Amino acid sequence: MSQQPAFSGSVPKTYHNFLGPLIFSDYARDIAGRLKPRENEQILELAAGTCIVTKEIARAMPASARLTVTDISEPMLNVGKGLMGDDHRLTYQPADACNLPFPDRSFDAIACQYGVMFFPDKVKAMQEARRVLKPGGRYIFSVWDSLEHNPIPRIVQETVAGMFTENPPMFLAKMPYGWFDHAEIQRVVLAGGFTRCEIETVGFPSVAPKAEDAARGFIEGTPLLAGLMERGVTDPTPYREAASRKLAERYGDRPCSATMRAIVVSAGSVG
Repeated sequence: MSQQPAFSGSVPKTYHNFLGPLIFSDYARDIAGRLKPRENEQILELAAGTCIVTKEIARAMPASARLTVTDISEPMLNVGKGLMGDDHRLTYQPADACNLPFPDRSFDAIACQYGVMFFPDKVKAMQEARRVLKPGGRYIFSVWDSLEHNPIPRIVQETVAGMFTENPPMFLAKMPYGWFDHAEIQRVVLAGGFTRCEIETVGFPSVAPKAEDAARGFIEGTPLLAGLMERGVTDPTPYREAASRKLAERYGDRPCSATMRAIVVSAGSVG
C-alpha cells in the first residue's frame, strides 16, 4: 500500500471521540445529503476512517443499496466497524485508494470525506475512482480549506510549532489543511478522467465542550502525535496544555467555539 500518515495505536479512538463531533459530523451529514443513495446502488466509501460518514450514508441508504467501506488504515477501520454494529448492507475492506482492489465499473457512486489530501498520488487515486465507477457514476469528496479558514487547528498548529526552536512538526499545515487550491483540485479531477468538476466551499460552526478537548483531538488524535514523538517528545501534555490555553483565550474554554470551512467536490463523467 502507498505510504500515508499512520493512524494507529491510541490515535483512532482519540480521533473519533474528540475530532468526530468537533469537525467531522456536520460534514458527514452534508456528504450523505449530496450523495442521495438510490435503490439497488453499489456505493464505495474511500478513507472511511472510524466510519463517521459511513453512519450517515447508511442512514440515508435504501434497504436494497450496498456500501463497501474502505480505508488504508485497518486500525481506523476496525474502530469504526466496532461502533457501527451489524448491518447486512455494509462490507468492510482495507484498501489503498491509489490501487483499488475492485473490478472496473463496480460502483454507482463514491464518497470520500477528508481523504484525498492524504493520497500520495492524487491523479492516480482519481483515475482509480474513475475506473471503478460505472458510466454516469458520481464521486463526491471533501477536503479542508486552508488553516486561515479553520481557526481551531490553526491555533493548535501555531502553538505547537512555536514550542520548537527548529524543525517543528507541520502535519496539520502540510497534510489535512494543505491541499485547498481550487485550480489544482480541478486539474487533478480532470486529469483523473472525469469531465465534470463542481467545487463549493461549505462552512459550519466548530464547537468542543472544552478547549482541552479540541487540543487533545488535534494533538493526540492525528499523526501530529507521531511528529512529536519523532522529535523526542515522550509526553504530549505540555503541548496540549499550551494549545488549550491559547484556544480558551481566543474562542472560550467551556465551550470552545469557532468556525470551520471545507471544500466539497462533485465529480462525474458522461462515459
